[in-house]
This record gives sequence, C-alpha cells and structure tokens, in this order.
Amino acid sequence: MTSNAKIVVRKKPNKEGLYPLAIRITKNRHSTYHYIGHYIDLKYWDGKNIRVRKSHPNSDRLNLLLSTKLSEANKMLIDLQSQQKDISANQIKKQLYSSPESTSFFEVANDFLHELELNNKLSRLSADKARVKHVLKFTKSKQLTFPEINETFLKRFQTYLRKKHNLSERSIVNNLVVIRTIYNRAIKMGVVDKKLYPFGATKIRIRFPESEKAGLTKEEVKKIESVTGLTENETHARNVWLFSFYFAGIRVSDVLKVRWDDIYDGRLHYRMSKNAKLLSLKIPDKIVPILKHYLDDKQSNTDFVFPELKKANLSDPKDIFTKSKTANKKFNKYLKQVASKAEVQKKITMHIARHTFGTISEDKIPINMLQKLYRHSSITTTINYQSNFIHKDTDDALDSVINF
Repeated sequence: MTSNAKIVVRKKPNKEGLYPLAIRITKNRHSTYHYIGHYIDLKYWDGKNIRVRKSHPNSDRLNLLLSTKLSEANKMLIDLQSQQKDISANQIKKQLYSSPESTSFFEVANDFLHELELNNKLSRLSADKARVKHVLKFTKSKQLTFPEINETFLKRFQTYLRKKHNLSERSIVNNLVVIRTIYNRAIKMGVVDKKLYPFGATKIRIRFPESEKAGLTKEEVKKIESVTGLTENETHARNVWLFSFYFAGIRVSDVLKVRWDDIYDGRLHYRMSKNAKLLSLKIPDKIVPILKHYLDDKQSNTDFVFPELKKANLSDPKDIFTKSKTANKKFNKYLKQVASKAEVQKKITMHIARHTFGTISEDKIPINMLQKLYRHSSITTTINYQSNFIHKDTDDALDSVINF
C-alpha cells in the first residue's frame, strides 16, 4: 500500500492549553507523527481546509510553514516509493527527518551543553543554559532551524531581550555569542551551509560594550576592615571578601577550596579552577587574624579553611559548583549589610574584591607583575583589565587644560 503525509493538530495540549501541529505519516493504516514545533488554540484550526484560520495573528507565516513542510514530506515519500522500499511508517519518519538539514538549533545546543557538562565547565554551563532557554522562550518552538536564524531573527531577539527581560547590552551580546557558537558548531556538522551565516562585518556584528569596573577606594576598604557590630554571618562574609582582596582578588570558588595544608612556609599554594594554574603567594600580615578566626574549627590539615565545602561531595563537581554558587549568593547578601553598617555607598559583592585590588593598585605595579597576581594567561588581558582602573594620565591631561 502507498504511504501518505497530512498536516494535523494533535489532541495533546501543552501546559498553556495549546495544541501541537504535526505531520502525520501513515503506512498500512499505521501512523506516526513528526511535530513541527508550533502550537495553536483549537479555535484557530480550520480542519476542513487543513489550515490555520486568518484570525490567527501569524496565520500567513504558519500556513506557509505547513505548506512547505508538507511539500517536503510528500517529495521525500515519492522518492522512497520510487525506490520501492517496503518500510513501516516509523522507518519512513526516520528516513524523512534524520538528515542533518532537519536538525534543529536546540538539538545542536543540547549537544553543546552536554559537552560542557562532561568537561565539568559548570559555571559556563549554568550561564549558557539560561541563554539557550531565552531563545526557546522567544521562538516558542523546539523545531527552530538554522536557516531561520537570520539577521531579522537576531535583531528581533535583541529587542525581545531588551524589552521583555530588561537585559544589559553586555548580557544581550553574551546571548548572541552563544547563538554564534552553536551556529558555528552546526556548520562544522554540515547541518547548515556557511553561506547562511548571519554574523559578520556586513551582517550582525558582535561588539562587546565597555563595562564599568569600579572597586572600592583605600578609605572604603579601611571602613570595611574596621566596622564593628557585625553579626556572625556578616563577619564571615567580610572575612571571605577580605581574604579574596588580600590575595589580589582570588575568585570565590577558589577561596572556598583553600585547605589548611595549602598554607605553609608563610605562603598560600593553590591551583586555579579556571585554568588549572599553580600559584604561590606570600601570606600578608592582614590574613593572619582571619585564619585564626577559623582555627578552632580545623579538624585536620586537609580540612577546608572556610566551612562552605566541608559537607560537599568532593567526587561530584556539580555538588561543589552548586554549594559554591549558593555560598557566593549568601556572601553578597551579607556584604550588602556590611557595607551599610560601614557607611560605604558602593555595592559590594565578592567579585568587587578583584576590582578593588585593580582600583587601588592603579599604575603602581608593573604590568607583568599584575599579570602574575591576576593569574592571566595573556598580558593583553591584564592590560585591558587594568585600563579600567588607571585614570591618572587622563586626569592630569584634563587638569592641564582647564586649570588656568
């Protein structure tokens, strides 16, 4: 018997009460379904004429899509029949929709995210998963194809992020970077022709806006150091922040991994999580009181200095990441209270400890030495980072003109 394809609305609504559009493939009275990825209210479906009613706001686009999908399916069915292949409806569906060209954006995105997870790049995984979810919420379809991601699509997506989610320009760029990464991956897989690539000098250009990096001044740090009347949680958050600052802005995830046996010969020895670099830094005198504060809780030389990871499953990177992320959120909450009690107007977070070191160091430390302290792989990264905090030359130049 011949096989056939037909556009149908499946009677299985989603959480919003909308029904999925699908292509039904039938062979020998057995049917299987390929979901197109779009959902509609039943009142918009014209079952007699098998089309979306004109009253639907996107009827023209949806009907064009349905017509295209049905035409593609029938063409491939004719090709299969001409080869006299006696296969089932499910086998027909597999042959029709398993080609690379039918691979959706989200299928490639899921592979990309899974690879991040396998490589324990959990911080990036957490951020990029949210960005992929933004695309899904924007398109409302899991069947988004790469040819659909053109300049118009990307411009509309930027407007959506700006208006609907109130994202900063830097965050919007980060979302575009993830789409670009996944698109490049699809090109290498042969899923989409590189001629359709929507990014580039004459298309969508990704430009990172300059971000303001402002740390605390010496006077503000002194206020944080000397403030009294703190609760136990506020004191702990202040200690972790100062520990990070005194060591040139060690990231909070690395601070929490410091063990007592990492401290010997008057130095801190640790390996960075971000790039696995080994570091050895002198213990500043100001660190000593902080270490003494936690000495009574020390259970062994291999114990963590700070308590957040003491109950973590150290063989599970996800558990370590989750507990570190939770701790960072907790610290930032209490640092806000510390700042209020210290009468510091600037917002203080764990990450600001790194900016604060940059602000106070200004141009006092040679750039190659700052590269070592910041643990940057490239000195260019250090130059670009430190340029956010060096204002003396421009201030002097301004004064030389206007002070007359």
